[in-house]
Amino acid sequence: MLSSQEKEIHEGKFFAVISYVSFLCIITLILKKDNKFALYHAKQGLVLFVMEVAAFILSIIPFLGWLIGIFGYALFLLVSLWGIMQAALGVNIRIPLITEISEKVVL
Repeated sequence: MLSSQEKEIHEGKFFAVISYVSFLCIITLILKKDNKFALYHAKQGLVLFVMEVAAFILSIIPFLGWLIGIFGYALFLLVSLWGIMQAALGVNIRIPLITEISEKVVL
């Protein structure tokens, strides 16, 4: 028999995982807003998505933007993969800077 927390993690795991895939965090924010586990990861995914968009916009700047784009995309890819793995394991991870910002997001 699953505890209420284990049940919530089980029900929200798929949505928590897809939250780290670009704009798919919006799906989780809409469909699983009552699931604390999925919402935790969706907020972090939303912050990552906004940062990805900012890196894309900055990548338009000649030379410096190219460096920001390459390193930013690599960093966001690694952080997203780490988030996906941890969400699949049913763990709430704290991503430096991302978590601090996501905790201030009010939906």
